[in-house]
Amino acid sequence: MDGEYINPWTPEDEKEHFPCPLEWWCIISFFKTLEDEKRWSIKGSFSEWAEGDKEDGSVYDITLFDLDEDKLYTYGSKKEKEKLQNVKDKFLHVKYDDSWIKGSYPDHEVFFHDKKNDIKINLKYHAESLPRWVAQDTTGGWLPMGLGYYRYGFVPKNKVTGTMEINGKKYNLEGVGYFEHVWGEIWYDKPLSNFSQIKKTYQIYKKLIIWWIKNHKLSIPNSIMFSTENNAFGYDWIWAILDNGWMIFYGNILFWIMEGFTTGALVLSKDGKKYTEFGEIYFKYNKLNYMKKYDFYYPTEIELTAKHGIEKLELKFIMTNKSREFESLFTKPDYWLGFIICEIPGRVEGYYYDGNKKEKVTGICKIEPQRQASVIGHNSLKLNFIKPPDGIGIDMNLISHYLKKRINTKIHLAPRPKIKINLKKIKKEDITQYDDL
Repeated sequence: MDGEYINPWTPEDEKEHFPCPLEWWCIISFFKTLEDEKRWSIKGSFSEWAEGDKEDGSVYDITLFDLDEDKLYTYGSKKEKEKLQNVKDKFLHVKYDDSWIKGSYPDHEVFFHDKKNDIKINLKYHAESLPRWVAQDTTGGWLPMGLGYYRYGFVPKNKVTGTMEINGKKYNLEGVGYFEHVWGEIWYDKPLSNFSQIKKTYQIYKKLIIWWIKNHKLSIPNSIMFSTENNAFGYDWIWAILDNGWMIFYGNILFWIMEGFTTGALVLSKDGKKYTEFGEIYFKYNKLNYMKKYDFYYPTEIELTAKHGIEKLELKFIMTNKSREFESLFTKPDYWLGFIICEIPGRVEGYYYDGNKKEKVTGICKIEPQRQASVIGHNSLKLNFIKPPDGIGIDMNLISHYLKKRINTKIHLAPRPKIKINLKKIKKEDITQYDDL
């Protein structure tokens, strides 16, 4: 990884940035235990926060998926007034009780202890790709959230080796993994409170809007859908490793859109050195799960079409195992109940077009929709636009769980004028049935 391809991270980037409001380190891996050839996937994270002199805290959380038996093991722990332990050295080294993550690019090591299920996992990561900041070429790697901003860095491909102790047995393992580090001036429960950072946040929004306009042809779409659960404080996230060795990162800040154009980016690297950011992306949800407790839907199958110059990707990301729903509720749910991260192992299939030939691609992926659940539950509006030569008009489908109403409206100007409104009450027993699509 020499020459023109330079590591954009410094050792200081990888280390703790306390007392910033929020910071986390996360790893994801797909691996096999060598003694029995079983397939597994794991996600583990170390998080901490600081609110001035008022409060510090930390969270440690892991999910282990048994992919062959479709089982999962979860363990989480939270300390309201205690940050992560930071071992003072020149590299990253943070701890939560006896679990820890340490190292510096290209080598990291992590130890997870699931005390509830008596599982111990030690993973050694060796990077096979350069680090990358999200929006690296546009904003220098800074992203906005509400009135605050944050930095999102990741290494999309790592060789993983290590050991796992589970059910009284110790196994050696090998696989592939993802590593990320995120920190910044953001609060999930108070996203619009950080007025002191508004000048920098404004500049980030401005650069991203200019980049988005350059990557999209401004036109009336055939259809677009909005919903309350796809608000701007949640996102869709995907990491994928293709069978041909390529790697994909996808992140979409939703801005209430539930079908149509994205406001995020898809990053593709074929060799782990050169990264291509696809900006013109359209998405739709083919399948969804319903979380009755907070009255919202999240996708379990996402279809994307992404373009960059003459390159084009057509991809489907499909859930293959049951999902884990991680909940973090807010103490004062005035507008939002809390945020929920839905962790889903999956597979990816589709096509890559380089301008001359179309190539089929397949691989493994992790799908993670995060939703900031609204106090008014699920409400959606779908707009279908009728354009020449078929006519001129708009069909609107409003579904409101809060009002328990469905309102279908047709306003057609051509080929003949027509206005039609149909109102129907939504029954409680029908609420889990998602038919907005």
